[in-house]
Amino acid sequence: MRAIWNGKVIAESDDTVVVEGNHYFPRESVDDTVLVDSETHTTCVWKGQASYYSVIVDGETNRDAAWYYATPKKAAATIQDRITFWHGVTVTD
Repeated sequence: MRAIWNGKVIAESDDTVVVEGNHYFPRESVDDTVLVDSETHTTCVWKGQASYYSVIVDGETNRDAAWYYATPKKAAATIQDRITFWHGVTVTD
């Protein structure tokens, strides 16, 4: 699977975990150079607290386009150390 935004592959892995239709990529398969910490946090009843990254490619920013669960609840343990995308980031195989 590949995550692409603004013409750049920002994550690539054969080992994604799909939860609620979102492909969660292993942390090490994501290009750290495009991620910038965000102040945004949300809470999911069964997964826990999500933290966000903005994605920056070629000077363009896609605010809060990636998220992860630093300490997911037990029911969501399969997404520990994984990142997923939205807001126009295309995920394809």
